[in-house]
Amino acid sequence: MKRSGARQEAASQLISKRIAELGDWRGETLGRFRALIKEADHDILEEWKWMGTPVWSHNGIVCTGETYKNVVKMTFSKGASLKDPSRLFNSSLDGNARRAIDIHEGEEIDAPALKALIRAAVALNVSGRKAAPPKRGGR
Repeated sequence: MKRSGARQEAASQLISKRIAELGDWRGETLGRFRALIKEADHDILEEWKWMGTPVWSHNGIVCTGETYKNVVKMTFSKGASLKDPSRLFNSSLDGNARRAIDIHEGEEIDAPALKALIRAAVALNVSGRKAAPPKRGGR
């Protein structure tokens, strides 16, 4: 347990460092995403994977937070299996499993809707169910 706790602390520090290093709207946006994720699930595990990608997990990956020049992307690994009544997903919509939310400078996120989406992703992971297979044939 001690070892995974140290990894968690190291990952959290690396995420904090990334947010601070960005020093612009992308860092602020990633920081807001992070705060909302932690509010939605107090047991979420912060990880640092794939050469510098913040990852939040609870019984499997819930989402990642990537930063690019013009967008901050929050990718849900099983997003295609989640209901999104607020239509937050606006990227990676054709994939069989993932869905993403792209935020550009000056855009805001619907915090209650995002927290509901995070809770739904955690519930799917905790349930042990596999992601729903893609719908085919226009059904």
